[in-house]
Amino acid sequence: MYNIRKITDDLYFVGGNDHRLELFENMFPIPDGVSYNSYLLMDEKTVLIDSVDWAITRDYLRKIEIVLDGRDLDYMLIHHMEPDHCGAIEEVCLRYPKLSIISSEQAFDIMRQIGYDIPEDRLIKVKEGDTMSFGKHTFAFVEAPMVHWPEVIMSFDTYDGTLFSSDGFGSFGAIDGKMFADEVDFERDWLDEARRYYTNIVGKYGPFVQDVLKKASGLPIQRICPLHGLVWRENLGYILEKYDKWSSYEPEAHGVLIVYATMYGNTENASQELANDIVQKGVKDVKVYDVSSTPVSQLIAESFKYSHIVIACVTYNLGIYPPMKNFLMDMQALNLQNRTIGIVENGTWACNVGDLIEEFFDEEMKLMDVLSDRVTINTSLNIGNRNDMDALADSIVESVNNLKELKAKQG
Repeated sequence: MYNIRKITDDLYFVGGNDHRLELFENMFPIPDGVSYNSYLLMDEKTVLIDSVDWAITRDYLRKIEIVLDGRDLDYMLIHHMEPDHCGAIEEVCLRYPKLSIISSEQAFDIMRQIGYDIPEDRLIKVKEGDTMSFGKHTFAFVEAPMVHWPEVIMSFDTYDGTLFSSDGFGSFGAIDGKMFADEVDFERDWLDEARRYYTNIVGKYGPFVQDVLKKASGLPIQRICPLHGLVWRENLGYILEKYDKWSSYEPEAHGVLIVYATMYGNTENASQELANDIVQKGVKDVKVYDVSSTPVSQLIAESFKYSHIVIACVTYNLGIYPPMKNFLMDMQALNLQNRTIGIVENGTWACNVGDLIEEFFDEEMKLMDVLSDRVTINTSLNIGNRNDMDALADSIVESVNNLKELKAKQG
């Protein structure tokens, strides 16, 4: 009842879903909604773990009351102070005036910035290496700066091996009655949204995520409870391996992403022709997207997935077509690296967009290998471009195959 789920015998999910929000952070489309995860530990002391967005606070407060079943709330532990996880803090404090709040020093600074007026004697500051016991359960605190805000901490329950991972290991998508990753076909139905969530929200901070993964490798983790999405209790190596790849900017797939910018369909036609050639030459994993009609968050997620990216772009005002430029700037902002780039340029006159794109990858981004073969189109693809298209397709296929062979040799 009331959509409360047991995580363990004494840990309860009291969060909820938001299907009304269209844009996460007013930027990322979430057609399947999002969950705001909060957990309530019922030990000798009661501990509310993180809060939720104000949008679902009414139901959230009712769930807390039901699980407490007449007990008082002793502590609220806040791992991350972004508003979708702290919207109900003050309301909870008003209803349970004896509780103390546990968080990092910087998190309390952000609480004051937001305007929460909580007495100092109710604040408990923790840092890396600190522990707190609530009865059977003892939490050890781990600092996780820039995953994805600087104040972030995680906590590890040494009693039963639960890692409360803040925004780490989360996903877009409302959970809608599901609770655990093993209750769904994660790879089929959730992986794309988990990747889109990580790459757009945390992607810039790969080195910081690598640091946290190193810390996690020394912990006997039995389950992972994130702030968005499903809880992990089986096959933890699967999601840890994904995070290792994403945060080290290693592609998941040895395939080709083609993103095109077209005004009247000619560059689109050339992109489809190139995709056709690549597939016929033996590389089957090829995705093609229109930069103008595809959310940039999806393009970023696919860029993190694929080893090879083709930018096919029309010249616009002697420069890069604006939606394509926006995509490239997002790619740079999120620190994508270690990819092979192909270029298809188009212009009826003064076709210089290919040089601008190559210059961008060479000077503004890290470890990007721009292929020397390039296709230049004057308005529309014709028989005269055929050799150039074949050469680019051959170059891409050879590069993909070489990468596959190298990875196979490495193990």
